[in-house]
Amino acid sequence: MMADVLWRSWGWLLALSFGSTAAALAVDTGDAGHVAGAAILMLAYFKARLILSHYLGLAEAPFWLRGFNLAIGLFMALLLALYLIPGL
Repeated sequence: MMADVLWRSWGWLLALSFGSTAAALAVDTGDAGHVAGAAILMLAYFKARLILSHYLGLAEAPFWLRGFNLAIGLFMALLLALYLIPGL
């Protein structure tokens, strides 16, 4: 049962990595670059959640999982804000 969850998580990690690569390769200049950057950050957030919940076993500790999800979400929001601010 646990091995099945890990295999599915690995598949999702692989799919999210392909999505990040596709977004990075599709970037040109201008607004499309900002959209691709935001998409890459969002995909990285989902990858981090998968790793924390399934590979580190935080799915059995919902309190800690919520805390880590909040911390990672705030960090990703900060990174996105810094990325989208012009001139930095």
